[in-house]
Amino acid sequence: MEASSPAVSCCESPQAKKPKEPGKWSGLWSMWRSSILSLASLLLAILGEYHLPTHVAGISLWLPVYLLSYGLVGYPVLKKGWELIRQGEVFTEFFLMGIATIGAFAIGEYPEAVVVMLFYTIGELLQHQAVSKAKGNIQALLDIRPDQARIVREGERLWVKPENVKIGEILEVQAGERVPLDGTLLHRAGSFNTSAISGESMPAIIQPGEEVLAGMVNLENLLTIQVSRTFQDSSLSKIIRTVQQAMSKKAKTEQFIRKFARIYTPIVTYLALALVVLPYFFVTDYQFRDWLYRALVFLVISCPCALVISIPLGYFGGIGAASRKGILFKGSNYLDLITKVNTVIFDKTGTLTRGVFSVSKMEEMAGADKDWELLAASLEAKSNHPIARALLEYVEGEPYPVSDLKEYAGKGLLGLVQGKQVLVGNQPLMESHNIKGLSQVNGAEETLIFCAVNDVLCGYFVLADQVKEDAAAAFDALKKMGIHELIILSGDKREVVEAVGEALSARQAIGGLLPEDKLVILEKLKQEPGKLIAFVGDGINDAPALAAADLGIAMGGMGSDLAIETADVVIQTDQPSRVALAIRIGKTTRRIVWQNIALAFGVKFLVLSLGAAGLAGMWEAVFADVGVALLAILNAIRINTIYN
Repeated sequence: MEASSPAVSCCESPQAKKPKEPGKWSGLWSMWRSSILSLASLLLAILGEYHLPTHVAGISLWLPVYLLSYGLVGYPVLKKGWELIRQGEVFTEFFLMGIATIGAFAIGEYPEAVVVMLFYTIGELLQHQAVSKAKGNIQALLDIRPDQARIVREGERLWVKPENVKIGEILEVQAGERVPLDGTLLHRAGSFNTSAISGESMPAIIQPGEEVLAGMVNLENLLTIQVSRTFQDSSLSKIIRTVQQAMSKKAKTEQFIRKFARIYTPIVTYLALALVVLPYFFVTDYQFRDWLYRALVFLVISCPCALVISIPLGYFGGIGAASRKGILFKGSNYLDLITKVNTVIFDKTGTLTRGVFSVSKMEEMAGADKDWELLAASLEAKSNHPIARALLEYVEGEPYPVSDLKEYAGKGLLGLVQGKQVLVGNQPLMESHNIKGLSQVNGAEETLIFCAVNDVLCGYFVLADQVKEDAAAAFDALKKMGIHELIILSGDKREVVEAVGEALSARQAIGGLLPEDKLVILEKLKQEPGKLIAFVGDGINDAPALAAADLGIAMGGMGSDLAIETADVVIQTDQPSRVALAIRIGKTTRRIVWQNIALAFGVKFLVLSLGAAGLAGMWEAVFADVGVALLAILNAIRINTIYN
């Protein structure tokens, strides 16, 4: 460090303070230890019985080994079942597994009793790993939230927790470090990896004065950032809260299955009891042991594990896959709802267009001053208005000095440039100065900036809000999905909105609307039978429509906080095409969930029937329970590979 630099209070990198994580193999052994030891004990008992089949009073001497094998994997299940019974929840999968396996021991089916618990435990472990994989994207969000920030406070560099940094303080971010808080970039431009926030792999170049978001990675040079939001209000914290809370809003399918399981479980328990008792009155050669075995098989088959486990996992996988693409669903219910959307209403400015003016062309009048473009740019160089920046980017050459500058708020500028009186602004400003020749200009559907030199109209610039590159692709993708009711509503000039609508082949494009006007149109459309409307917007003025729509979708990259808070789905990348991708992810998730429901019900009812008839044993029961659950889990996590 140079001598002139202030001292750093904390010499060590904050990452050095993190505890050492356990090794991969020790972690796996800890997770699988009980199952491995149980399997080893089971194989020892089976081999022992085969080579030394010793019994005392009809009980195998190898029973203690079977009990050891059973206890290693069965104890946690029995303990959980007992805890739930004490809480008033009797008919759970833990209760079913416990009754079935204890009954199997009672009738001497030791290996089958152990196998049921062993396979169930292995299934739970694999499910845990599947859930961990589905949660990977959310955990990645948690991992990218820096736990330390380097600030410059009273001439000293300090490592502090991001929660303790105040608005207005200065951060320093080295190359390769993550930005801990939202702020404004100072002094020099920077290159940032924004993939954690937007899902985009291409680095973003951010200029001084522009916003930098927490979670972005500085790719080169030491940068200074002035904090603009507290840690709790940072964009990254909001994303993490949104995804963590998403699963609290359950999809209707998921709610139905959980309710179904609570009714289904006691029914099958009583059916199993009936399977033992009723045949006594109707079967001539009734054998209690045989009918008890059938009832135990029936109980093992009936466990609703595949449904209870795989369906939430399917929705969680959908939310994780979407968030990896920069699409945040605020609940699994919205994953279901988005599949039913048949009408999409778009705001224009900032949603379909960049919201940044640029000069599309320039027109010169006959007899114009040969230097009028540079004269106009010289005046605009004195303004910070976005239109001024657009003109300066378009006109080449070094601006001239300006004197006697006068600004007309919202209209334009007047000043002396190179000894000439130059007037630059909109049509009302030109009319107020009696500039002639305006009637020759035809551009009602465009934004025009005129320039007059010494009271003579010299020409005008045509400005346009550029349509986003993928806006047309978004409309095409939605139409291919069968969504043809695509509407644009905007507060911009009617002619401008209609031009954008025509370029994108929208069904309707209506301009000149106030926020309440958008709301009236939306409410009228909602009254039409069968309509399910998604509204896509980004501004504060879009918040009422986002709240009123069946599904609100906010452009979250540059959108207002109010729009993001109000919406049900947030598109972090600001790309309209992600609306179609969100619908595709929703449809894929829903399809996988219903595949799992059909698989679980189909196999269970088939094997239940066979078990009741005595044609299926405990091995088939294990497959119908644990095997189907594993197949459903594998199918559920498939969504992560589809949208990887």
